[in-house]
Amino acid sequence: PFCHSSKMPGVEEAFRKFAVYGDTAASGNDMTGKNFSKMCKECGVMDGKAVTSTDIDIVFNKVKTKGARTITFAEFQQAMKELCGKRFKGKSPEEALQAVYGLIEGKEPGSAGTTKATKVGGVERLTDTSKYTGSHKERFDESGKGKGLAGRKDLVDNSGYVGAYKGAGTYDKTH
Repeated sequence: PFCHSSKMPGVEEAFRKFAVYGDTAASGNDMTGKNFSKMCKECGVMDGKAVTSTDIDIVFNKVKTKGARTITFAEFQQAMKELCGKRFKGKSPEEALQAVYGLIEGKEPGSAGTTKATKVGGVERLTDTSKYTGSHKERFDESGKGKGLAGRKDLVDNSGYVGAYKGAGTYDKTH
């Protein structure tokens, strides 16, 4: 019942970009489960509610050729048909499919939902102590030098509460 006349260059292009992601030898004609899952996650096909990573794995294994580790673009389209009904409940199969393709079209790995800043040697974020919260910030002095064990001395707290939990002992017994 699906009309294939609408060739979707944007979707196929996205498929190829994700297919070669992390694998320079890849032709872009087929995609691994890992990249399929990445694509679904980054494009928002997998929303963690209607469509979970388990659904993605199941569908991937359902559409791929037996014994194969990858899926082709045709199999990918098949997978999207399976997923679109879950992701867009209440739409007709055709509408749901278009909606899913709308999410994917023109996307490329790393650009969807991630900030550009992560490309700049991801160490800045790790050493920027102003981003640390809770008990972790105690582990550094103002200049960002680690205090070693001194900053972690409160780890041996057997109250059963995590670290410097402010509300220890306030748990309401009526539950």
